[in-house]
Amino acid sequence: MMDKKIRGSVAVTGVGIAGLGEAAGFTELEILAHAAQAAVADAGLSMGEIDGLCTASFSRFLPGLSVAEYLGIQPAFMDSSNVGGSSYVNYLLTAALALNAGLCNAVLVVYGSTARTQRDFREHIRARGQLEPQRYEAPYKPFNPATSYALAAARHMHEFGTTREQLAQVAVSARKWAQLNPEAFLRDPLSVEDVLASKMISHPLTVRDCCLLTDGAGAFVMTRADRATSAPNKPVYLLGAGASETHRQISSMPDLTSTAAIESGRKAYAMAGMQPSEIDVLQLYDAFTINVILFLEDLGFCRKGEGGGFVQSGAILPGGNLPVNTNGGGLSCVHPGMYGVFTVIEAVRQLRAQAGERQVPDVETVLCHGNGGVLASQVTAILGSSATQ
Repeated sequence: MMDKKIRGSVAVTGVGIAGLGEAAGFTELEILAHAAQAAVADAGLSMGEIDGLCTASFSRFLPGLSVAEYLGIQPAFMDSSNVGGSSYVNYLLTAALALNAGLCNAVLVVYGSTARTQRDFREHIRARGQLEPQRYEAPYKPFNPATSYALAAARHMHEFGTTREQLAQVAVSARKWAQLNPEAFLRDPLSVEDVLASKMISHPLTVRDCCLLTDGAGAFVMTRADRATSAPNKPVYLLGAGASETHRQISSMPDLTSTAAIESGRKAYAMAGMQPSEIDVLQLYDAFTINVILFLEDLGFCRKGEGGGFVQSGAILPGGNLPVNTNGGGLSCVHPGMYGVFTVIEAVRQLRAQAGERQVPDVETVLCHGNGGVLASQVTAILGSSATQ
């Protein structure tokens, strides 16, 4: 079966970041190029050896062409599929398919955005709303994406008794991890009371329940496993991946408290031949605090409706029994419009034992989960060390 052919057949061999936080004076292509060059060098390759490219953008119409031109490469394989913030976890799967098919030998996956310091990012967001209006929702003028996620949060609270304090604990846990990460954008202390008292954005979510808007670029390089052993750093293997989606507009979501992560997770676990209990660390796309609670449930780490209590128990905090978003996540570390690439980068660092003060002991498996649109596109990937081969 194809899933058995994919498991362990490819590896991430290099990662790189650039311009995290505020990159004033730089364009998104400039910081993207810095991250790409860092990742390629980390993989022990030259840019001329890159013959595959995966990239998506909120601000460029033909991002693959723009990035290839800027980097001076001529890829034999290119994927610019855009399924929102989950795109960069999805590229793990499409790159694996291309590598296994022999279409290319080294794939660069790269994202960059100056969402915080360049005004044109916000203009592109408004323009997209005009080009693709959500006809069932646009007449009501929601403040998206926050309003859509607030709707899911409110429904979860109604159905399962999830509390505002439990949602706030997600943000507090992310901040605790960020305080261990010198690259994180926000590192000052944060309490549950601080989250509850912060500015209301879309009830029940306050500004501290919402992800950051920062600059930042991230990149990783993938090769076939037989080539990965010659890389200068420990290779990190793709063990399983799965994708699923349920809607475009939140008003068309079948169930506001259950996401397509149920299906994407099932596929990833099946390919990897693993269970949730075998995962050491989670990197979850935390665009809003409700995301973490939903994904903990839908990916099988607690029962449906018990995510709030699970978080409140301290399980996802530093020192907890299930480390989540060890870099600080999109809530406290970095979120330049699309966060998915950073879930992979942090997973690689943890598996290489290169995460500094925030390093989790004895990490062999990390689950990365990407979220796109308004809880619409879900992609799950499981990465592992050589011990899991």
